[in-house]
Amino acid sequence: MQPLESVDTRLQQAMKTVLLATLPGMLALFWLYGWGVLINLLLASAGALVVEAAVLHLRKRALKPTLSDGSALVSATLLALALPPYCPWWLTVSAVASAMLFGKHLYGGVGSNPFNPAMLGFALVMVTFPQQMTQWPAAHGMDLWGGLQQVFGFGHAPDAWVRATALDSLRINKSLTMDELFSSNQAFGHFGGRGVEWVNLAFLAGGAFLLQRQVISWHAPVGMLASLFIISLLRWNGSGSDSNGSPLFHLLSGASMLGAFFIVTEPVSGAKAPGGRLLFGTGVGLLTYVIRTWGGYPDGVAFAVLLMNLGVPALERLVATRQERTAP
Repeated sequence: MQPLESVDTRLQQAMKTVLLATLPGMLALFWLYGWGVLINLLLASAGALVVEAAVLHLRKRALKPTLSDGSALVSATLLALALPPYCPWWLTVSAVASAMLFGKHLYGGVGSNPFNPAMLGFALVMVTFPQQMTQWPAAHGMDLWGGLQQVFGFGHAPDAWVRATALDSLRINKSLTMDELFSSNQAFGHFGGRGVEWVNLAFLAGGAFLLQRQVISWHAPVGMLASLFIISLLRWNGSGSDSNGSPLFHLLSGASMLGAFFIVTEPVSGAKAPGGRLLFGTGVGLLTYVIRTWGGYPDGVAFAVLLMNLGVPALERLVATRQERTAP
């Protein structure tokens, strides 16, 4: 058995590497939306540490080992990057408190959670506060003072700063062709959402860094991106008004790359065996497309991950059974 100190050290190093890998996507989001991204990050990080410390105190657990392992900061960072910039401060705090309480400590803390904590927190506030969760700002956002006014609700907040995302515009589209949408709707860029396509490429670069450092394996990301690509290709109707979007549109819109490299690779709530990880990622990709196209939410990554979390025990049994059958 490995010493506990060695396991804790490896966990801390892995969490630091994950945080480092989020920097390209974080900077791209800051370039696109402005100060709201950093305000979300600070609120989520502070909230996660406060909630974690309070729960550990109530459970009479030592504070330093758990607070310093970096897991709370990683969950807070991923959650903050998924939330709409400039959302109300109480929404960010509610999301991160839900993630820490119901996604992590309710099941015993780090290493015991059956659900992805960040996605559970995201899903809970999405269901509870759908209006606030769909208020995404226009490109380049606000200055720092305007952002603080919007987040904390004091003074006179700027007007006309919200717009529909590309995924939302496509979901409610009934008459325009894809060419018309891309040429007339400011939410659309070259292949996906305007600016969001660069954000996704930045998270792809961060994911490649994690793969190179062997912090994550390729199975879940490849499973998710390949299944999302294949189903969107099969369902793609060119530029028709009933088109559900091209494969590139789905790969470069919403939280596709953030989900593929930073969410489905969460080691505790996902499958453990390589084959199980591949199936887990495949399921997330398929469900993401289904929710985006026919569901009630424009981006289905969070709900897809949580649904596949429920299926992990079945995936593990399936993989184990197949291995037993193929064993000599």
